[in-house]
Amino acid sequence: MSLLQVRHLAKSFGGVRAVDDVSFDLPAGQLLALLGPNGAGKSTCFNMLNGQIKPDAGEIMFEGRDIAGMQPREIWRMGVGRTFQIAATFHSMTVIENVQMALISYEKKLFGLWRPAREYLRDQAMALLAQVGMADQADRACSVLSYGDVKRVELAIALANKPRLLLMDEPTAGMASKERHALLALTKKLVVEQQLAVLFTEHSMDVVFAFADRLIVLARGKLIAEGDAESVRNHPLVREVYFGTGSTFSDTAVTA
Repeated sequence: MSLLQVRHLAKSFGGVRAVDDVSFDLPAGQLLALLGPNGAGKSTCFNMLNGQIKPDAGEIMFEGRDIAGMQPREIWRMGVGRTFQIAATFHSMTVIENVQMALISYEKKLFGLWRPAREYLRDQAMALLAQVGMADQADRACSVLSYGDVKRVELAIALANKPRLLLMDEPTAGMASKERHALLALTKKLVVEQQLAVLFTEHSMDVVFAFADRLIVLARGKLIAEGDAESVRNHPLVREVYFGTGSTFSDTAVTA
């Protein structure tokens, strides 16, 4: 059984069917790209999986349990991590303090002025930073990091709840080509080594085709194609939706 099973997911806003009967599976150890042109329903679908939006219909089965309609924090505690298009870190805090805060939250710890948290879970935080290649910058303020390094810190934070499923919303947005490839290569390494299931939305086709194991494509709320990069690239409906009939994806297109 797949780690994540989405069945007949639907959501409307007024008279607009943003997500219309979408179903797909995501097993452990796979990197799955969720693509579609603007207005396709990607964000709505993504946010229903995370609990930010409640679906009108359908099931979201995570490890055999339907999480549709649950609160984001409940879903997070079950082992679903999340990164955002705009990196969510505390810039005034150090790299390691950001990760420690996530670990403390996961363990439901509270601290007062007489009980500083500075050294609490430091070893665990360093271990997470080592996984994303940021251990040597642990004591630097996030405010002085490059954007690519901030995204690595965000990834370490997302791993604090020991997720089995990781949702990444446009993880390479705003990054240069070299940074994009480095971040997705790191993500793919974690997928393989930790048998994570990762679902990500992305606008940069170069990293999608380079790293995704499978692709699913939405258009006007409906799932129109799924498969490996080559089959999706050449799918007639995908070509029509993106560029008009007869056109194909370019390896370097940034048009999802």
